Parts: sequence; C-alpha cells; structure tokens
Amino acid sequence: MPKLIVVTREGEERELDGEAGLSVMEVIRDGGIDELLALCGGCCSCATCHVHVDPAFAGDLPPMGADEDDLLDSTGDRDETSRLSCQIPFTDALDGLRVTIAEED
Repeated sequence: MPKLIVVTREGEERELDGEAGLSVMEVIRDGGIDELLALCGGCCSCATCHVHVDPAFAGDLPPMGADEDDLLDSTGDRDETSRLSCQIPFTDALDGLRVTIAEED
C-alpha cells in the first residue's frame, strides 16, 4: 500500500497508508486529519483541501485544470506547489508523496 506523508499546519508529520484509486484528499480525510476541511467533498468547487506538494513529485501529478487553477487563485496561501488535494489521484507511483496542508483562509 503506498504511503502519503502529510505535514499538518502545526508542523506535525504523519505517515498514512493510502489506497490507490482514492484522491489525496480522501486519503487525508480517511487518515483522521480533520484540519483539511474538504467542504465540497471532492467536487472541485471550493479550495478547502488546498495543499502544498513536495516539488520532487510535481512531474508525477496530472496537469492542473482550469477550475482548480481558478479556485487556487481565491486562496491567500497559493504558491508554485499549490494543488487541490481532491484533484490528485493517489496511485502506487506516488508512494512517499509529501504534502503540507495550506493555511486556512
């Protein structure tokens, strides 16, 4: 089972077992990290699942869609590593992916 490393807003690092086929958001939610609100449930209609992705994995992620890009523009903590975790399918190829939960808007 691939691992997902999540850094919370307080800087705590947690390693989660993730099921391939879920989104990164679902792995985080199912792993009991409740500071990632994901209010829309993964429909790409809010930005409450905003994370910063380790740049080493940037080339392994699917391209960002226009909706995701627009939603990230509405956040105050966006940078070049920003993604919506609901838009990242978690796969075996992403074993060891490290994400940091973005500041709450």
